[in-house]
Amino acid sequence: METKKTEKPERDYPIFTVAMKETHTILIPTMLQIHFQLLINVFKFYGYKAEILQSESKKVIEEGLKNVHNDTCYPALLCIGQFMEALKSGKYDPNKVALMLPQTGGGCRASNYIYLLRKALKDTFPQVPVISLNFVGLEKDPENGWQTPMPMIIRMIYAMIYGDMLQTLYNQCRAYELVKGTSEKMLNHWIKKANKILCTKDYPNTKKYYELMLNDFAKIQRSQVPKIRVGIVGEIYVKYSPLGNNHLEDFLISEGCEPVVPSMLEFILYYLVNKVHEAKLYGNYKATTPIFQGLYQFFLAEQKKVVHVMRTHGVFIPPHEFEHLLNSVKQYINLGVTMGEGWLIPAEMGALAESGTENIICTQPFGCLPNHIIAKGMSRAVKERYPNANIIAIDYDPGATRVNQENRIKLMLANARSSQK
Repeated sequence: METKKTEKPERDYPIFTVAMKETHTILIPTMLQIHFQLLINVFKFYGYKAEILQSESKKVIEEGLKNVHNDTCYPALLCIGQFMEALKSGKYDPNKVALMLPQTGGGCRASNYIYLLRKALKDTFPQVPVISLNFVGLEKDPENGWQTPMPMIIRMIYAMIYGDMLQTLYNQCRAYELVKGTSEKMLNHWIKKANKILCTKDYPNTKKYYELMLNDFAKIQRSQVPKIRVGIVGEIYVKYSPLGNNHLEDFLISEGCEPVVPSMLEFILYYLVNKVHEAKLYGNYKATTPIFQGLYQFFLAEQKKVVHVMRTHGVFIPPHEFEHLLNSVKQYINLGVTMGEGWLIPAEMGALAESGTENIICTQPFGCLPNHIIAKGMSRAVKERYPNANIIAIDYDPGATRVNQENRIKLMLANARSSQK
């Protein structure tokens, strides 16, 4: 009996072709303000044109609500809304732009952003291709013109590493600067400098550049009066994106606090170590498992370098060592809880409380399962171990007003100030 060959279904959406590298600008939604500036510089170094979208107008949410169901995910609504607002603004030629979305490939709804975006584009901008920025084999297509050779991936990794250091130093200086704007001026100086470094062969020499960054930021005149340190944890998009969290860091600065934001490197390490642990837990060893193990060791060594350099310098507070987070979180939750930000949220809350940053805001898109189940569920466990921990969960959603969010944070800060007396 003759068997029929199953034909590959035709693609019903455009892809980014090799030719588009010369003609198209890649638009990226805002999230990591510092890191993404370094990242698109790497893209440009390899011949791609890229731009970070900055619009925060009401039309972003309006377009998001038109194209994404409110129950889906607030970050999806904002990212897709930002893309659609940009395409309709008249600033860009729809025939000469492509849209890029990062994907981790986990069980989170974020893995569906690409499909939601393509659905939104289908009727109005069917010619616009969507690029998935991922390193786990999603969106495989032999005709895809978006290529990331290993040297490019390595430079992208170092862009994130340098971005973490700049984010840490900037936050620790901005809250205490005596001359307003000096921290931002130093940050912009180092973003330009880091962009040049990433285009040279010397970019892996991180220790050298960490020390230069530390010395330069240490020159900023700062007040020695202690301020309330407020940790920010939670879902990755609203934790980092000013659009997603209504400029939470700026608000805390205006309230006389120092925002403490965990590094992106922690999330990368969390993602990599989960791949290794899952292979052990379920006996699901793959050809990629040793690769994830090797990458984990590389990033872990780099994080240890950051901590060592900052401790040796002695002026700024280094981030938590990841291995400490990994070991200490076991008292709260099993390492098999890896959906979304999973065990990383209670790990960061516990580490912040342990190090004296007892006031913690857990940022969460309304309806985000890892936050509502894990973060809220584990808050009590963290408080039992650290009774002075002052933890609140703030929901971010189109229906949540900024005034209500900020009033809840002000109440938390009032409790923090009264406990200091």
